[in-house]
Order: sequence, then C-alpha cells, then structure tokens
Amino acid sequence: MSIRFAIIGCGRISPRHAESLKNIKEATLVAGCDIDSAKATQFANKYAVKTFSSIDELLKWGEFDVACVCTPSGDHADHAVKVLNAGKHVVVEKPMALKLEDADRMIAASQTSGRRLFVVKQNRFNLPVQAVRKSFEEGRFGKLVMGTVRVRWSRDQSYYDQASWRGKWKSDGGVFSNQASHHIDLLEWFMGEVESVYSKTATQLVNIECEDTGVAVLKFKSGALGIIEATTATRPKDLEGSLSLMGANGSVEIAGFAVNNIRHFNFTEPRPEDKEVMEKFSVNPPNVYGFGHQAYLQNVVDVLLERAEPAVDGPGGRKSLQLIHALYLSAQTGREVKLSEGSVASKLGY
Repeated sequence: MSIRFAIIGCGRISPRHAESLKNIKEATLVAGCDIDSAKATQFANKYAVKTFSSIDELLKWGEFDVACVCTPSGDHADHAVKVLNAGKHVVVEKPMALKLEDADRMIAASQTSGRRLFVVKQNRFNLPVQAVRKSFEEGRFGKLVMGTVRVRWSRDQSYYDQASWRGKWKSDGGVFSNQASHHIDLLEWFMGEVESVYSKTATQLVNIECEDTGVAVLKFKSGALGIIEATTATRPKDLEGSLSLMGANGSVEIAGFAVNNIRHFNFTEPRPEDKEVMEKFSVNPPNVYGFGHQAYLQNVVDVLLERAEPAVDGPGGRKSLQLIHALYLSAQTGREVKLSEGSVASKLGY
C-alpha cells in the first residue's frame, strides 16, 4: 500500500517535503496546490504531479490521503482545518499555528474527523540528536542542570522582502516563532516542562514588525535553568544553530548550522561506543539540514500503516507554541511569565 501525498503551498519549504517523499518506499507525491500559478506550474513540471490553484479544487479531486500544509504560518490553521474536515490527514509545517486558539481548532478538527494531525519537528530526527536522545533516555546525564539553544543565523532585508507575510505579527512572527521554533522544541523535549520565562527582544538590522533578536531565561519544573539566544541579525553569514545540555553526569553540545553535528559528548562514565558517536557525528553531513524531513515523513507513513506512534501530534506541537507565546508575552510586558497563566496569549497572530 502506498500513502498518497499532496503538498499545499509550493514555496520555499515544499521541495524539502517533495524530495523526502521520493525516498520513502510507501509514499507517493500525487499533487501540488498553490494560488500562485507560476509556482504551481514550476512544481508540476519538476515533480510530474497534478496541480491545483485552490484547496477547494484539490479537495474536490480528492485522490490523496495526506496533505502537507506548507503555506505561510498565519494560514496553517484555516488550511489544516479545511483539509481535516474533508476527511484527509494533515502534516503541518512549523509553527502549527500562530494563535493558541487556532492550534486548539486544529486539534479539535482532528479529533472530530478522526484524521491524524502531524506537526513537523524534523530536527528531532537529525542523527546527532537521535544519538544524544538515546543517551538521555538511558539516564546518562543524571540530574539536568541547564540547557541552552543558540540560533545565530543571517536573514537580511531581501529575505523578508521576498514575501509580504514575513516578519508580520499576524502572519509570521519573528525569530522566536520562525527560525528558532525547532530549537525551542528541542530544548523543551530534553529539559521537560517549563515553569516560567523572562525574555527580551529587539529589532536590530531589518525593517520588520517583529523581532530579529531575542534572549530568554527559562526555569523548568525540574528546577533546571535554560537559556535561549536567537537572532537573524548575524552578519555577514550564518554561524550556528546549537543545543547544549548539562547534567550531573554529562555534558553534550550539538552544533553546526542546524543541530547537525556533535561538538562535545562527555560523560563521567564513558563507554567504548562514545568514541564512535564522535567519529560519526562530529562533522557536518552533506545536507546541513540532515535527514530530518525524510525521517519525519517516514514516521507519518508508519503511523498511517499502523506500525508506529506519531513523533509529534497536535497536542505535542501546541506545547512549543504555548512556550513561544510566553516568550513574547514576557518581552511585551517586561515581566516573568508563568506557563500556568492560562493561554498566555501574546500578540502573535493578531
């Protein structure tokens, strides 16, 4: 049996999905959909699939099982809900939505329709991240003390000018909600539930509504502390996207452009296989993004064929969105924000 995929939104991220699906045995890309006819035509020519100029046309055709929603962030919720209500499964790019109420709408539509909602968090599947996760689940870190993420990327004005929705509160958000969202997800995935955050943001080098630079201090329910440093104002080029974990019995840093190579892997009780981990994952892979999307979409196929559990579902995706709202609310109010403060809704999405 082959799972048939359609991609909604044929822009910047769509080739990552399309190329990944080509390498998954039980997946077939059958359609693309974009309101921009030039993008749709280019996509159709490249991947030899049917194309549609609206979601309604795609749904009327209906010969697919899963839609990958790769449209602007502010449109994710409406598009995903429409597809779920039509009885199709949905894979939605990050962030799953901008408003928490929209994330809740998506989760409710999934539950009501009985269709699956998958939220893309592909960096969890980067091979170095998987190696560290194995050590984490084996308890090698002991008590976690601190976790940090650093996103030092370069996005100049021309990047934001490529599309009118970029850098806007209603449709995109800034570096916290866009570029750093995967790293924030990884931090929470390893460090556990967040109790409170205190953050500061600034717009330094580009003309956009939202921030291009942000920092935050986190307190986790375990008592551990965390740091988020995120910017798209690195010049003249990208430096890193990294995750560091410090525990009573070990410390690890996954660095590279997109948490794709291990810089440090040290434990108080070393194992022979630790050397192999460093040898395999201390260099950048040919693709700086690693193999995350392919592995993530493979999980989607495995779930739909009833041989796996979803890596990140709707409620899982909502967790990191709630944390991002808390970061923004703290920056906007100048105070520490507790995650227990209801929906902790900021102006993201409005």
